[in-house]
Amino acid sequence: MSNSPTVVPEAPTASGTPHTPLGRLIPAMMSSQIGNYVGLLTPLQLLLALHLTDLAGGGDATGAFGIVTGFGALFALLFNPIGGRLSDLSTSRLGRRRTFILFGSLAGALALVALAFTQEVWQVVILWCLVQALFNFQSAATTALLPDQVPAAKRGLASGLLGLTIAIGPLLGLTLANSFTAGSTTQWFAIAIAAAIFGLIAVVLIRDPRHKREAGEGGFNLVLLARTFWINPRKHPAFGWAWATRFLITCAYASGTYNTFFLIQRFNVSTDDVGGIVLTLSLVSIALLAVSSVIAGALSDRIKRQKPFVIASGALSGVALVTMAFAPSIDFVFLATVLLGLGTGMFFSIDLAMCARVLPNPDEAGKDLAIINMANSLPQSIVPFLAPVLLVIGGYTLFFIFLAVLGLLGALAVLRVPEIGQEAGQGGAAPVTRD
Repeated sequence: MSNSPTVVPEAPTASGTPHTPLGRLIPAMMSSQIGNYVGLLTPLQLLLALHLTDLAGGGDATGAFGIVTGFGALFALLFNPIGGRLSDLSTSRLGRRRTFILFGSLAGALALVALAFTQEVWQVVILWCLVQALFNFQSAATTALLPDQVPAAKRGLASGLLGLTIAIGPLLGLTLANSFTAGSTTQWFAIAIAAAIFGLIAVVLIRDPRHKREAGEGGFNLVLLARTFWINPRKHPAFGWAWATRFLITCAYASGTYNTFFLIQRFNVSTDDVGGIVLTLSLVSIALLAVSSVIAGALSDRIKRQKPFVIASGALSGVALVTMAFAPSIDFVFLATVLLGLGTGMFFSIDLAMCARVLPNPDEAGKDLAIINMANSLPQSIVPFLAPVLLVIGGYTLFFIFLAVLGLLGALAVLRVPEIGQEAGQGGAAPVTRD
């Protein structure tokens, strides 16, 4: 493989117009991701805990939460790659990415509304799995727009701005939820409406060329379904190590889904007050995330380096989670949140650009990035399944220390990912630029 980047001219859409200008594309991608995170992370950080505490009682709520979120994450694991593959192959007139952004956001919003009326834990499990599947269709299509339409030289900045959405989404969701009575169906309606509106904004802004299948390119079948979930890490080691890095560091950041239970059970915060504290923690996190995400993304583009930022983010997650493990008061929880906010912003500002750089096949960006996104979904499944065991053995101290170790291992794994310009021969595609 040549070390020289491939120069790809501005591709026309089906109507002859160019791809979305960056001034519209990046806000559109951010809007889609914000709506996606409103729909997925607000329930994970607050609403599911409150709803399950009401349904199952305080003693059984953490176990029920683990079951609900664990099964939901397995559905995210399955349907993110399927959504990516389907969007790659779609010939819809609306565009292969816009179609799934629209479908995922609207159908996911309806599933959230239905979830508000559940009366049994098993009903919550079923509807949360549906919510995860639908919003992951939207997520797969949104992230595929980065290699589709963002020039390689701008991907660090774009990735940094997209990294903001992981804090903006739940912050907006928590703000909306806390505007209404804790545990009410109105909270679910509010986040469902917001998720739908942000998805619609993205669809309006994006120009998405209609995909025309090449000769010999088949549709979706069982063979493609099997290939959807696998890329050989021996043939594509750069991709494999990037996947491992995202998985390990995301495990560390998955600790945030237990903040509500942590505050209630360690510090005896009431269910009436916990929403306000979680919202304040999110405000702190987004302020630090905003600073580190944008600065790290732009600086990475300038110095042509990505790995130092990922290493720093893994180290920060480890220190933050150790602080959380031994926190004697809520003040130390805020200190840990500051460190996590800085690390989260630094990681998500670089991670997507790094993963897009080592994709094995640019023509299958939706499917390949969806496999990368499995490294986001697996921690949402594994952490809730492991949490009850870790909490029984060593409480929240062991829980946070275990996740801190995973974050540090992620910082080490990125050492095996080739740096910018060194992808050739490492199983990753050469960087793509456009005039």
